Amino acid sequence: MKLKLKDYRLLVLLLMISSSVFSQFKVTGIVTSEENKPLNKVEIFNSNGGVLAKSGIDGSYSFETDKSQLNIVFYVDNYQLLEKTVSFSQKETILNITLNSFTEELSEIVIQAQKRKVFELSRLKDVVKTAIYAGKKTEVVLLNQSTVNLASNNARQIYSQVAGLNIFENDDAGLQLNIGGRGLDPNRTSNFNTRQNGYDISADVLGYPESYYSPPAEAIEQIQIVRGAASLQYGTQFGGLVNFVLKKPNANKSLEILTRNTIGSNSLFTNFTSINGTKNKWSYLAYYNYKQGDGFRPNSKFDSKNAFFHLGYEVNDKTNLEFEVTYLNYLAQQAGGLTDIMFNENPYQSNRARNWFKIDWFLYNFKLSHEFSEKTTFTFNFFGLDATRKALGFRTNRVNQVDPGDERDLIEGDFKNFGFEARLLSSYNIFNREATFLVGTKFYKANNTSIQGPGTKGTDANFSSALGQYPNYGNQSNYLNPNLNIAVFGENIFYINDKISVTPGIRFEYIKTESEGYFKKINTDGAGNVILNETITSNNNNTRSFLLLGLGLSYKASKSFELYGNISQNYRSVTFSDLNIVNPSFRIGNLDDEKGYTTDIGVRGNINKYISYDFGAFGLFYNDRIGLVSKGLADGRVIQERGNVGDARILGVESLFDFDLRRILKIQNDYSFSYFINASFIKSKYTRSEVPGVINNQVEFVPDLNLKTGLKFGYQNFSSNIQYTYLSKQFTDASNSVTPSLSGVNGIIPSYNVLDFSTSYKYKMFKLEAGVNNMLDEKYFTRRSTGYPGPGIIPSAPRSYYVTLEIKI
Repeated sequence: MKLKLKDYRLLVLLLMISSSVFSQFKVTGIVTSEENKPLNKVEIFNSNGGVLAKSGIDGSYSFETDKSQLNIVFYVDNYQLLEKTVSFSQKETILNITLNSFTEELSEIVIQAQKRKVFELSRLKDVVKTAIYAGKKTEVVLLNQSTVNLASNNARQIYSQVAGLNIFENDDAGLQLNIGGRGLDPNRTSNFNTRQNGYDISADVLGYPESYYSPPAEAIEQIQIVRGAASLQYGTQFGGLVNFVLKKPNANKSLEILTRNTIGSNSLFTNFTSINGTKNKWSYLAYYNYKQGDGFRPNSKFDSKNAFFHLGYEVNDKTNLEFEVTYLNYLAQQAGGLTDIMFNENPYQSNRARNWFKIDWFLYNFKLSHEFSEKTTFTFNFFGLDATRKALGFRTNRVNQVDPGDERDLIEGDFKNFGFEARLLSSYNIFNREATFLVGTKFYKANNTSIQGPGTKGTDANFSSALGQYPNYGNQSNYLNPNLNIAVFGENIFYINDKISVTPGIRFEYIKTESEGYFKKINTDGAGNVILNETITSNNNNTRSFLLLGLGLSYKASKSFELYGNISQNYRSVTFSDLNIVNPSFRIGNLDDEKGYTTDIGVRGNINKYISYDFGAFGLFYNDRIGLVSKGLADGRVIQERGNVGDARILGVESLFDFDLRRILKIQNDYSFSYFINASFIKSKYTRSEVPGVINNQVEFVPDLNLKTGLKFGYQNFSSNIQYTYLSKQFTDASNSVTPSLSGVNGIIPSYNVLDFSTSYKYKMFKLEAGVNNMLDEKYFTRRSTGYPGPGIIPSAPRSYYVTLEIKI
């Protein structure tokens, strides 16, 4: 794609234009508690949900506006929301506010209702801090408003109101998050740019974008999801952005303690304990999350430890510093995959007792935030990762074969990367209209290794190499994979009038991926004698640079109705896992980067606050899509080959409707009663392919119907949630194999439906939660794995229960 500078001269000029402008009215004041104590970090919104200001340590705040009248909302945790309509007649107005703390007389339902009002305001608006979301398909998962199984990170419940997500359900403890959507492989959320508090957390953003770590749901305040149009600001992935926003320190207490203990089926035990608070200019938050259990199959026990620490320092009202570290270590025994025959006989059986998986993950981030003025904000993140993953086991593609007890296959990956991202956002006026521009840059450098060879013969989790004992082991490789990525991006919101905005965007990418190493081809005869021992070396250097363009449109007819649309280019580079790992389940064909674009159009809003909705259509146009195809060999064997299958087109309709039945039925405020339905209808096909028999086939991981619906009911301090999930059948390879392979790797994932129930009750400092997942005990699976934790069918969990006790001081 050759682009000339003159084609973008006008766009770049408009992105960079900035001129200061003075608002007509200035508002200042102090926010205090009923005890006359200054309240810190009180968020101040206007009626449209835009953040006007945030109070400082001394409770003071200020903002400027050109409106002569505003409906202002004051909100901070643990205090009652205050809504006030204010008219301005002078240049400067002093507005002091007192907030009342929650009392024991206020029920949990009333408190949640107030928070819901605030969080409705704080959905991803046009501008949030140093990010632009105007005209984009965005969704926000509010964890503190959910009555779900948080202890087990139950993704089916947590993401129930995110349209069109496809989820791999591997275990009953939520050790890994596997979500995809719109035909994207859910494996370890690798088709999303995955972040925590705004910084990358995957193994290698370009070379190996798999997320072995995701924060525990009990630590999360909200999950921000931006679909494909996020490619311009956050990276090139087709899926878009998933950003886990962790809970913040209590701004008005020096010490707050929370502990949650959960027991459940299959000897599940989890503990989540956190401490947090704010003292003068310092704030802190630390948590520790421990999980252990036997799993719902033999040979599937696990032990997980996760720690997090956040330290913040408010230099002054304009400048903040934050430092965060995250550590995760878990060891899981893997029960292996099943063939279709094995699954039909007993979906919870296992014939693998020596397969293990271990993760050691260390993340760090330093953040500087600075307000140059009320119009201009700057953020800088410096982040890094030092991590390892180790997989050990017997993993022949004949998954019904009994483990002979020989040396096991050992795969080790080391991930060392660091980078920084700087963003500058500023508001200005152009042609007497408000506008906002964002410019940013990202630098990312990774130095990763991938080693495969023989492991020990034992049954325990001994990840030592046994190459000295088995020099003629068949699967051997050793690669060094350095990557370098430099990106510059910009977006600009132009408000044509009070209702219409246009947001063009651009991203320049420079990518350099390298791979240096070798793999061995070793063949033996029937007696075990070596007849071929060949070392094949490679030294690959792939450098490319390109531009991505995008455009968003928004028409806000009123506060409760918005028509939005966008189109953005996307890109996904070939990963070194595609190229380097020797896998008995498939072979590697020709591989090149994937390219394409996504588009969205939809309407969202609410009808008299009785019904909130988001209804839209999307198109994902995928060139050189990587996938699996079945190929026949001259000797009559059929193998699976992974390569660039061809071009694909995925079109769909996504909808979410949430009915506030309490308002509709005019039930008193002590109750909450609502119903939601989340449905996506998708059609897909391959439009071009060099592989025979692929054109017009359906795309993998695309169920025609993806439905989640549920009813929520609460009274005072009691709340409950019942949810039904249904996905129609889906293919797992581009050949659309219907007859399953002997390995269980390819074939159909049949349709399935699951029913979940959760409930909670709060009394003063105590909260009791309980629930049943998969109430109907559906025997189903969501995944056919080509490697670990398989290969083969990975069954999903049967009926299970959990009980959680929370204490908050």
